[in-house]
Amino acid sequence: MNSLVAAAGALVAATALPYLAYLTLYALVRPSGSPADKRDAEPTVSIVLPTYNESGIIEKKLDDVISLDYPMEKVELVVVDSSDDETPELVEEYFADRESPDLNLIRETERRGLAPALNDAYASAENEMVVKTDCDSYVADDALREAAANLADPEVSAVTGQNAEVLGGSEVEAGYRGVQAHIQTLESHLDSTLIFHGPFSAFENDAIVPIDPESLADDTELALKIRRGGDRVIFDPAVRYKEASHSDFSKRRLQKDRRGMGLIRLLVQHRDALGKYGKYGKVVLPFNWWFMIASPWLVALDVLAVTAAGISVFGLAGLAVPAALAGFVWLGQKDLLGPLQAFYAIFDSQVSLLHAGTELLRGEGDGTWEVDEDLREAFD
Repeated sequence: MNSLVAAAGALVAATALPYLAYLTLYALVRPSGSPADKRDAEPTVSIVLPTYNESGIIEKKLDDVISLDYPMEKVELVVVDSSDDETPELVEEYFADRESPDLNLIRETERRGLAPALNDAYASAENEMVVKTDCDSYVADDALREAAANLADPEVSAVTGQNAEVLGGSEVEAGYRGVQAHIQTLESHLDSTLIFHGPFSAFENDAIVPIDPESLADDTELALKIRRGGDRVIFDPAVRYKEASHSDFSKRRLQKDRRGMGLIRLLVQHRDALGKYGKYGKVVLPFNWWFMIASPWLVALDVLAVTAAGISVFGLAGLAVPAALAGFVWLGQKDLLGPLQAFYAIFDSQVSLLHAGTELLRGEGDGTWEVDEDLREAFD
């Protein structure tokens, strides 16, 4: 056998093996729903909402908050704002004649980044359950009740949910979130999940600790630190939200690459957790290290190796490999792959993680975030 073909085959097999092992584990465990001992509960709630130049959508987000199926007299809204538009004035005007929920508006004098703003908001939150949400997302009516039911389990101190509908109609993101939901359900049943989602994450107030001011993965960092403190942090598919996303390959980079940078940096910062904290450190974290750090580079090598092997056997016809990949990407970003769309979504995530890894190696990345106007339009 051609040595290049053998090497390419071995490299592809090595890349695929951890994924096959995880699929086997999923088939053995057959996880479903939340692993928490859910009980009816109605704690007081602080909803934390960071804002930056949200004047075009802030009223719709506030409508979303006050329409939640929860007694608003038990809710306070903590808005931490660094806008240079009229967002804070619109927030104050919205609540001017409302008795509930209580409004706690924190105006920042300078834009410091999301993590410092959240640290201030969490420190200011007074109620038993603290929920963080984003301005460009909608939350299901029952999300607070579902979150409270999970946190009623004494072993659970944080819960996140799933993007039940992708605003803007991105099949790429829908496919990825579908795969991610299965992975996070398995992680939660094994022990705890890693990734927490900005549109909706809920925490016990007593479990909250400060996060790194330079963090690019603030929600996930807080959950990771809570797990390191001894409590479980889980994913419940019954906690639902809606968030906008792109399918176009280039437009997805702003949204996905920054997330990838934050998660990779967080894993490296907490590498000492590997092998500790039960199955969280022995199974969950190693798989995420593989998926986010090792696999993207191996996938890139796979493409190069298979192309080289094809050329060595078929000559220039071997260039059909990168041509086929280009066609796969083109069809994928157009949402035209049908049942293969989820595979493209995973490939797209690997591209983001590879780019994120190279950017981190170059020393790029800070804690501020840019407004994606196209996604704001999808939310609107």
